Amino acid sequence: MKLLRFGAPGQEKPGIVDANGTIRDLSAHLPDLGGEHLDRAALERLAAIDTSTLPEVAADTRLGPCVAGVGKFICIGLNYSDHAAETGAEVPPEPVIFNKWTSAICGPNDNVVIPRNSQKTDWEVELGVVIGKTARYVDEASAMEHVAGFCVVNDVSEREFQLERSGTWDKGKGCDTFGPLGPWLVTPDEIVDPHQLDMWLEVDGKRYQNGNTRTMVYQIPYLISYLSQFMSLQPGDVISTGTPPGVGMGQQPQVYLKPGQRMRLGIQGLGEQTQTVVAESNDRPR
Repeated sequence: MKLLRFGAPGQEKPGIVDANGTIRDLSAHLPDLGGEHLDRAALERLAAIDTSTLPEVAADTRLGPCVAGVGKFICIGLNYSDHAAETGAEVPPEPVIFNKWTSAICGPNDNVVIPRNSQKTDWEVELGVVIGKTARYVDEASAMEHVAGFCVVNDVSEREFQLERSGTWDKGKGCDTFGPLGPWLVTPDEIVDPHQLDMWLEVDGKRYQNGNTRTMVYQIPYLISYLSQFMSLQPGDVISTGTPPGVGMGQQPQVYLKPGQRMRLGIQGLGEQTQTVVAESNDRPR
């Protein structure tokens, strides 16, 4: 299934994409797409619904983040060997873990806001893994049983905040709108091998990233098992698994986002995102 959330920010409803590519309204069957509604039994009940009986949703309706109520937004750094090389870093001996704050989450086509005083806002197309079942001290062999599905993530990053301002990476990763999720939450039955997916990102039509998940250093079962040794993973948690080469920081000379530019990115089988880059406005809520 391709599940999603649609509607105005804060008022999203759950939906599903039918066989013809039409969005259908699932709100008569569940309140939202998150938490307890992401376990295998709940997803099987959704799969049994005849989508032709569901109300259609207008094609131009805004899509929200594909998961509601995300508790943890966990990211893995330097997890593609070719990306590590372009940044001048060595492949880490264990996964590098950092966080994006959940306030960074936005819809897949919402504007990305360049933070105040930013000079180095960058892009990263990533494969997101959404947890559907609590995981604590799980082994690699059973790790995929805890996955509700996969999605596209743009791990938008401010490199000066991340790397030049002392401390951890987190301050350059969690700015508002730095976590577009979606368009869809795609259930595992639709993805034959999540480690063989083409992924790409363009800015103003120029393709900067053109990779494949097969160059991941630490694959998804290992990551879930590894993370579960240090924290419980809860339904609705998102793991963003790293990016291939082609980020702005890795260009010669370096290239960073400017207001008015458009990012377009996608992953094979998981859909596409499109974001317009805008400057921080003085009238945004504080």
